[in-house]
Amino acid sequence: MSLSGPVRQQPLVLQVSEQFRAQIESGAWPRGSRIPGENQLASELGVSRGTVREALRSLSLTGLLEPRVGDGTYVRATNEISGVLVRDELSASLAHVLDARAGIEAAAARLAARHPDPESLTALSDALEARAAALASGDLDAFVAVDTDFHRGVVVASGNPLLLRLYDALAEVLAESIHQTATIPEDHRILDAHVDVLEAIRAGDPEAASQASYALIEAVKVAGSGQ
Repeated sequence: MSLSGPVRQQPLVLQVSEQFRAQIESGAWPRGSRIPGENQLASELGVSRGTVREALRSLSLTGLLEPRVGDGTYVRATNEISGVLVRDELSASLAHVLDARAGIEAAAARLAARHPDPESLTALSDALEARAAALASGDLDAFVAVDTDFHRGVVVASGNPLLLRLYDALAEVLAESIHQTATIPEDHRILDAHVDVLEAIRAGDPEAASQASYALIEAVKVAGSGQ
C-alpha cells in the first residue's frame, strides 16, 4: 500500500494519521517492524515533519506505535484494543489472558453448536489436521499459527460478527498466549480437548461445546503448571 498526498478539507494531522493507521492495518507496516523515518514520510506525503510527528504521536498514544529513542518508531499493535493492552501491560498475566480466551471461546462454541455449519466444521477439522502435521514435523511456529486458526475458527463458526470482531481486536494478545503455552510434543490432554470442542459442535450440543472450551483452557493451564 502506497501513501498519497492528503486532501486539504480535513485537518492534515488526522489525514496523515489515518494513512499511517491504514499502513498498519493492511500489514504494509507489520507488527514489530520499524517504520520509515519522519523525513521520508514527510517527503512522500508532501507535508511538514511537524505534521508527521504529530500523526505518529497520536498513534503512539493509542498504543499502535512505539517510539524508541535513537532507534526510530516501531509498530507495537495493529488495533487500539490490543495496543492499549500492550501499552498498559494489562496482558502481563497469562492466567488473565487464558481466562478471557475461555470466556470468549466458550460463548462462541455454544453458539456454533446451536447451528453447526458444514463449512465451519470443515475448516475446524482441517485446522486440527494441520495442527497434527505441524506437531509431527516439530515446527513450533507453524503449530502456533494453525492452532490460532482453530481457535479463531470456533469464533467464526459462532456466526456472531460482534464476537468475531472482539476476538480479532484481541488477536495479538490471544495469539501470544498460544505461543507462550504451545509445546512440542503436546500434552495429550490438550489435543483431546481440541477434538472434544469440535465433536461437541458437530453434535449440535451447545452445553457440551461450552464445557469443552472451558476444559481446553484448563488443560492448557494444568499442562503449563507441569501437573
